[in-house]
Amino acid sequence: MTVSRGPAPRTGPEHMPDGAASGQGGDPEEVLAELGRSWTWILGSAVATLVPGILVLVWPDETLHILAVLIGLYLLVIGAFRFVAAFGRDELGQRLPGLLIAVLYVLAGVLCLRNPLQTIAALSLIVGIVWLVSGILTLYGAIAAKDLPHRGFVICAAVIAILAGVVVLALPTESARALTRLLGLWLVLLGLVEVVVAFAWRAALRRSGVAEPHAGGEAA
Repeated sequence: MTVSRGPAPRTGPEHMPDGAASGQGGDPEEVLAELGRSWTWILGSAVATLVPGILVLVWPDETLHILAVLIGLYLLVIGAFRFVAAFGRDELGQRLPGLLIAVLYVLAGVLCLRNPLQTIAALSLIVGIVWLVSGILTLYGAIAAKDLPHRGFVICAAVIAILAGVVVLALPTESARALTRLLGLWLVLLGLVEVVVAFAWRAALRRSGVAEPHAGGEAA
């Protein structure tokens, strides 16, 4: 769950309507920070979670090898999203949970891709631990960030991630098909929650007075 945002939506000519940086040649850290604050970045993370979840549910009879590769790629992509999102926080102490989550996702993705023929139990363990730890860190970040505009939605997403991790770890599956359906359902649920968070952040940007993008010469 992407949570590393700035304390409040920023305004001014140097910021794009969606929270992304308008400049192209700025400091790399500032560019990452502005990108991490963008509501579209959260939406991108949501799509990156939804797509593999839908694929897993549509093709539940694929082999465990395919499932491990798909989950591994999902973990790597989300790790990249989390890394950039971590720079959306202004203080190093607030960035740390997001950076830890990013590292966790990347390491888990590498483990899945390094040995895609691993057992069902091993794959469940990797995914369950990632969701549980990332959910706990996200929950901590949401509670610690007192000025997070959409804290309630983020806390909800964190709790769902924790529940997903607990369920995957506590309910061992006996077949690849059962594991596939379980992971697919949780991926879709987590993705949908991130969509809600993305649009909640967009609403926060609007309330802060950031102008909406124009289309065809008229205000959106």
